[in-house]
Amino acid sequence: MTRPEDYVFGTLVRKSPYFEATLRWGVKAFSVYNHMYLPRSYGDAQENFWNLVNDAILCDVGAERQVEIAGPDAARFVQKLTPRDLSDMQPGQCKYVMLVDEKGGLLNDPILLKLAEDRFWLSLSDSDIMLWAKGVCVNGDFDVTLGEPDASPLQLQGPKSGDVMHELFGDRLDDLKYFHHRRIDLDSIPLIVSRTGWSKEFGYELFLLDHTRGDELWEKVMTAGEPLGLKPGHTSTIRRIEGALLSYRADADANTNPYELNMGRLVDLDMDADFIGKAALRRIHDEGPARKQVGLVIDCPPLDGANEDYWDVMEDGDTIGIVTSAVYSPRLDKNIALALVATDQAEIGKVLDVALGDTPARAEVVELPFYAGNETSG
Repeated sequence: MTRPEDYVFGTLVRKSPYFEATLRWGVKAFSVYNHMYLPRSYGDAQENFWNLVNDAILCDVGAERQVEIAGPDAARFVQKLTPRDLSDMQPGQCKYVMLVDEKGGLLNDPILLKLAEDRFWLSLSDSDIMLWAKGVCVNGDFDVTLGEPDASPLQLQGPKSGDVMHELFGDRLDDLKYFHHRRIDLDSIPLIVSRTGWSKEFGYELFLLDHTRGDELWEKVMTAGEPLGLKPGHTSTIRRIEGALLSYRADADANTNPYELNMGRLVDLDMDADFIGKAALRRIHDEGPARKQVGLVIDCPPLDGANEDYWDVMEDGDTIGIVTSAVYSPRLDKNIALALVATDQAEIGKVLDVALGDTPARAEVVELPFYAGNETSG
């Protein structure tokens, strides 16, 4: 196999079980995510977007690592990490949660999977939550074991993903509900399949439980899906900004809190559990956040790819916020952006300036999301 000359692979950054398959299927570029290679391009980003929203794409997201929390105090420990009330969560369910520090700052926004009453997975965005969890555990009174399981997800996303899954599994997963998961085998390949995904489209995640069979799983899915329009792909920046999906480190970090990100629904200050950051989040709730995430439509020629730097947002020459993520949406024929701005400047319809080059571009504050999701249909 001929590898592209501008790739340098070593042992410092890990490869997923699907790494060789992505090379065969034409991956053009990688980024690093959770200390692993993450495919970020198969060529044209707009083509990838249209493949996602019209048909289906298969994405290597093995870099979404899992922190497993198991033991008699697993449920109590997980609740310590998040302000979302988990008291009604049942085995087989998934929940989107915020993990915050003692100041209420966001450390990660994983999907939580409850595998059993005493066993959970945190399916991570890009940050070292295993180290945070170990620190919480060693300084607390919890009878739990923390580890990284042999679990590597693929994302199968798009309106035809259900047809691909039916081709693979027959009717065995037809009744799998949104934000639920199930243990299942595919020709003896062990999997956990969930009705989740980072796309705002109908889709699934297939958690491979035996890393030695990654190549085999990829080829089985592509063989079943190609006649239905399935293409190899990558998580779409266009679609995720349309749907106002957060990208950790891009749109949020430990200096932002759930209230700034319009995620107050994931904070339950009234529950009895004394989760980390409870006092700080109560204070932010009572005082109101200083910033707020908003959508912006930027009036300028179509952006050539996503932003690589933060852009200042200004009013009358004064900086009042930053653009965190921006891209041109071919479906909306608009430049769309997620921004954090001063709360008193976040009014819908307000016109601001974005620092793009020498001449600021006008931008209007709009409702989020820019385009509603289709993840619960299909």
